[in-house]
Amino acid sequence: MRALLVTHGTRGDVQPFLALAVALRERGHDAVLAAPASFAGAAADHGVEFAPLDEGPNRLLDDPVVREAISGGYRGVRGKITAARVARRIKPLMADVLRDVGAAARQGADVVVHAPSVPAHHAAEMIGAPAVLAALQPGWVPTSAFPCSMVALPRLPRFLNRATYLVASGSQRAYAGVANTWRTTDLGLPRRSRAHDLLHDEQGRDRLVLQAFSPHVTPVDPQWPATVRTTGFWRLPPRAAWSPPPELARFLDDGPTPIYVGFGSMAGRDARRTAEIVVEAVRTAGARAVVATGWGGLDLTGRSRDVLVVDQVPHDWLFPRVGAVVHHGGGGTTAAALAAGRPQVVCPFVADQPHWAERAHALGVAPAPVRQQRLTADRLAAAITEATTDPAMRRAAERWGKVIREEDGVGTAVGHLEELLERRSAASEPA
Repeated sequence: MRALLVTHGTRGDVQPFLALAVALRERGHDAVLAAPASFAGAAADHGVEFAPLDEGPNRLLDDPVVREAISGGYRGVRGKITAARVARRIKPLMADVLRDVGAAARQGADVVVHAPSVPAHHAAEMIGAPAVLAALQPGWVPTSAFPCSMVALPRLPRFLNRATYLVASGSQRAYAGVANTWRTTDLGLPRRSRAHDLLHDEQGRDRLVLQAFSPHVTPVDPQWPATVRTTGFWRLPPRAAWSPPPELARFLDDGPTPIYVGFGSMAGRDARRTAEIVVEAVRTAGARAVVATGWGGLDLTGRSRDVLVVDQVPHDWLFPRVGAVVHHGGGGTTAAALAAGRPQVVCPFVADQPHWAERAHALGVAPAPVRQQRLTADRLAAAITEATTDPAMRRAAERWGKVIREEDGVGTAVGHLEELLERRSAASEPA
């Protein structure tokens, strides 16, 4: 099998696909990761063949409008207006990304596995390969059992749950014009009805959907089609050769067990204010902290003896060495904290982050979520204190850590891809 894996975004969007590429290679298959060019080094570190994509929307991470959208969580009328402004900025940038996806697909593949944010199913159609949707969070396959996790809505009657998924699918249709131009002009494909349907192929058949999260952590609907497979989180194996910088090693050894604080690409519109809140909360809680600046540029210009500022550190190495993990609620960070068996404090910003925050709280591994829009030093300090001193929370985190570590999400996903191609091969053989 030669698999083309297509994704875009920041670390949380790319690393699960890198994990799948590693698992495919270990099973004797070829895998090409198509992702933003800035991840070429990460792919090389794990020996994965890489197809660089234009940075596209990643260029907007420091855009004031995008930071405003993150800070506001797309809530209210102003949030909807801001979301529309963000979409207008993204559209022309996606054209360059899609151009590179087409170039990667022309190198050939037996199957194309892609994130919902990149409509690579058009490229799969061009080369005659099946397209597989890889969902890193629930919210892409409609159900009446629970509302879409990608949409911030008040609790609704059950009969309205399915309708909430129209919002998520509508966000993808916002870029249909760019995708149509790419489809017809670059890929040479005809226009057709329902061409932008991620869940069904050109014959209207259900596509394989790999949900890259744990069914133990988030609800799944047993009534979903058999083509929807929830595999467990796609976790990257640790790099055996990695060792911490001396400053980090000394900090971990020179006092009580610290906590970790990192908000990924989600520092919000005022990164300096967020940093001040973090430092004050750590001081108030009487804690020590390793603070990751990350893509969001968390602005920690001042230094404290009890706070060590780092850029990025492999979560699988660091999290088992801290007392609690304070984060923004990205699915990948949530999974890493769960696997490490550590209590969490989740401060969600947008999209699926409130979902993961609520799930961590429901599992007993985290206090009630502290929404970024309501983040204060006192609220964060209280949550840190609860996470680091509650023995029941610590036991729950250890118990769930064992469950998550025993899952083989990427191995299960590889098995489903192998089954898909075996059935496809059998169907094409003459009777």
